Amino acid sequence: MIQIILIAILSLLAQLVLPWWSLAVVAFLVCLWRSPSAGQAFFAGFYGVALIWLAYAVMLHVRTDGIFTGRMGELLFKTSSPILPGLVTAIVGGLVGGLAGLSGYFVRQAAQNQIMTRS
Repeated sequence: MIQIILIAILSLLAQLVLPWWSLAVVAFLVCLWRSPSAGQAFFAGFYGVALIWLAYAVMLHVRTDGIFTGRMGELLFKTSSPILPGLVTAIVGGLVGGLAGLSGYFVRQAAQNQIMTRS
């Protein structure tokens, strides 16, 4: 739970001043530092980023009175439902964060194995 909150807050702050892909760097570093297992690393990265991107999609929907999300749904999915663009946004962002977190965990495991084989 701490990892999810940490990834969500740090990726939100990073995306205010850095490009969108900075969330992957944040998820990578947090999971490199704190993940106890591969599954927890993936899901912490996934939920941390998906939560932020879903909140941002909802904020855009509310700010534009649903016009933007309705038009994006019509353009991409041939439906005026605002739910589908928000859901796809959260899933894509979550996959980026989850795979970055998983990569961070695997890098830590590889580094630990290198240290053990040299000893």
